[in-house]
Amino acid sequence: MATAPAAAPQAAPSGGSKKKLIIILAAVLVLVLVGGGAAFMLLKKKPAEDAEDGEDAEVSEVAKPKAKAKSDHPPTFVPLDPFTVNLADKDVDRFAQIGITLEVHDPKFAEQIKAYMPAIRSNVLMVLSHKTAAELLTREGKEKLAKDIMRESVRPMGIELDDEDEAPATGDAPKKKKKKKAHVESPVTQVLFSNFIVQ
Repeated sequence: MATAPAAAPQAAPSGGSKKKLIIILAAVLVLVLVGGGAAFMLLKKKPAEDAEDGEDAEVSEVAKPKAKAKSDHPPTFVPLDPFTVNLADKDVDRFAQIGITLEVHDPKFAEQIKAYMPAIRSNVLMVLSHKTAAELLTREGKEKLAKDIMRESVRPMGIELDDEDEAPATGDAPKKKKKKKAHVESPVTQVLFSNFIVQ
């Protein structure tokens, strides 16, 4: 009988220690979840504060691409009918067939582009007709053409972008461009080529 009463007191602390262990584990789990949630909220809030600080600073060009990356809606694409144009080569008759799509950030601006489409097509044709086959066959020539098309595609709507191609030719042009770039941002974010044939 001496062994039976001794076993009873040992069972009672064992049952109580299991309850304590469960309570401690539950408390630790709650603390981990609360701490993880707080860390998540702080990390999520910090980039938003950084974006606000970037807009207040003079580095507006850096803040604007961040806003585009966080946009809830995808970019809008405005395809233009394919262009077939004679090139400016003097020795031989050459032509180009080019498919162009304009990427815009705002769907409302895409509708505005469609309203000005005849003037935009005319401007793009004028740019293409002054190019030679040698200019269009290089990567640099295609990039320059994309910049020219971006500039000419918004001109009918009264948006004047700087002519970046004339910057190396004149010393005064880069200073003027920097001033205009800070004030005027193109609503056309990118010019994409869907078809590019030079013959």
